[in-house]
Amino acid sequence: MANIDTLPINITRANKSNLSQVDLSNIPFGRVFTDHMLVADYKDGEWVSASIKPFGRLDMHPAMSALHYGQSIFEGLKAYKNQKGEPVLFRPYDNFERFNKSAERMCMATVPESIWMDGLMKLIEIDQAWIPTSQGSSLYIRPFMFATDEYVGIKPADNFRFVIFCSPVGAYYPEPISVKIEETFVRAAQGGIGAAKAAGNYGASLYPNKLAVEEGYRQLIWTDAKEHKYIEESGTMNVFFVINNEIITPSVERDTILKGITRKSVIQLSKDIGYLISERAVTVQEVVDAARNGNLQDAFGAGTAATIAHISAIGFRNERFELAPVSERTISNNILNKLDSIRLGKEADPYGWVVKV
Repeated sequence: MANIDTLPINITRANKSNLSQVDLSNIPFGRVFTDHMLVADYKDGEWVSASIKPFGRLDMHPAMSALHYGQSIFEGLKAYKNQKGEPVLFRPYDNFERFNKSAERMCMATVPESIWMDGLMKLIEIDQAWIPTSQGSSLYIRPFMFATDEYVGIKPADNFRFVIFCSPVGAYYPEPISVKIEETFVRAAQGGIGAAKAAGNYGASLYPNKLAVEEGYRQLIWTDAKEHKYIEESGTMNVFFVINNEIITPSVERDTILKGITRKSVIQLSKDIGYLISERAVTVQEVVDAARNGNLQDAFGAGTAATIAHISAIGFRNERFELAPVSERTISNNILNKLDSIRLGKEADPYGWVVKV
């Protein structure tokens, strides 16, 4: 078997591209896919194969353990074209590191950089024509891994498949979103897998989110599992509030909150712009009080898919608080514009976040 340092990535190109059938200026999120994907397999304690091949279906055994016991993790990152038309990635090494932390928490094999990063770079190089350039668009990249043991028995799997595919996308939330503070269901509890990007975290959120949609909200604000006293995340994003010109966001020291890469970027940019920003425990009560007395100036989610998602309204029990129009929000708009300028190469990247393919 090949050593991971020398494992070649075999490339089989598609006979014909499907790009001509796609209007990149008008694309739904997550429903259109590029011509190729990366597939790598881990067996008997080693990574044994890695290839880039035409995008297509994956075969699976009915007893495949991921289907029964949920050993499945993923990441999300984006590629753009800079001002010179060159393909670039935003903070891919952060995603690589977080992916392997999720793998360790889920008792899965870690993926070597020689497969994850080298394979990703080659895949984007091959499918770079699929990167859209219209306002708010990007190439969404989905690395994921799942257990492939053909065995019905609860134990850590021995075999895994790692895949990366790509999807040209427009805005995840084209309009500001309304959110409801959730006090019954929970996203994660301490000691659980809230800090891992595991598939099960998202499956468990669907039912409470469905109930919120029926009440007229687009997403939820998750609270802690013990008391529902502290705010944790918003939907699938980290969340920020601006109260009396101070940006506050829940600390990620607890293992119930995902350590978002967009979140880290927002915090860094906020500090460098000169905003007062605090990472700490954020209570439901202080946010509700600020909304009631008019001191809640802004609220937004931050995540790879949405980047910055402006929150238009917050629901709490029988109350609904409407926030200021997005056009009047200085802080979140400044952060978003700064982030976009760095990602698209409109201004210098002093942080080393943008990686050229």
